[in-house]
Amino acid sequence: MKNTAGTEAAKRAAGEAAAAEVADGDVVGLGTGSTAAHAIRDLGDRAAAGLDIEGVATSYQSRALAREVGVPLLSLSDVARVDVAIDGADQVDPDANALVKGGGAAHAREKVVASAADRFLVVADESKFADPLEYPVPVEVLPDALARVERAVRDADGDPELRAAERKDGPVVTDNGNLVLDCDFGAIEAPASLARTLSGVAGVVEHGLFVDVAETVFVGDDDGDVTRTTL
Repeated sequence: MKNTAGTEAAKRAAGEAAAAEVADGDVVGLGTGSTAAHAIRDLGDRAAAGLDIEGVATSYQSRALAREVGVPLLSLSDVARVDVAIDGADQVDPDANALVKGGGAAHAREKVVASAADRFLVVADESKFADPLEYPVPVEVLPDALARVERAVRDADGDPELRAAERKDGPVVTDNGNLVLDCDFGAIEAPASLARTLSGVAGVVEHGLFVDVAETVFVGDDDGDVTRTTL
């Protein structure tokens, strides 16, 4: 399930503005999705012009794009810290410093990278803002724990739905070999509390609520202007 609203012009403006924050010598977290892709392409152009950076990809998609545009890569398993991470979001509540991520089913690795970053920059357009969050929360689940996690989500007043793959039979399988439940909790008035509840469920690998992790949200518009909101 992806929130794909917003024009390419707005996405490009936000992605390139965040990429401009990357400095020589940085290790950069490379997010997943259409807005983060613009940041990766811009970093590839700057690397070709002499910028000395190394990237840490959060998914097969971002790794493939980084290789295509010439961003040198490090393995996630070899990185203890990241200077700057740039990633998109499916929905953002700035007042709560809370995001829903995982439309591309990469939120487990995205959270590892974001949490390791000195600065986590979110790229978005105005369509992604909400107060409170209400987007279904992706939850990555060990396949053998599916029924148990579904029950726990219902106990937390959520409605879990197994994410189906497109153009193939069966469910989405993450890069980690797990399944994804899209869990509708309606209006999420207390994202930090819900995040703790989901993290405490045995069988949950990771969920898509990112609370108190982001530093700045870069919001692009159709004219190429960018607004920065510090969280």
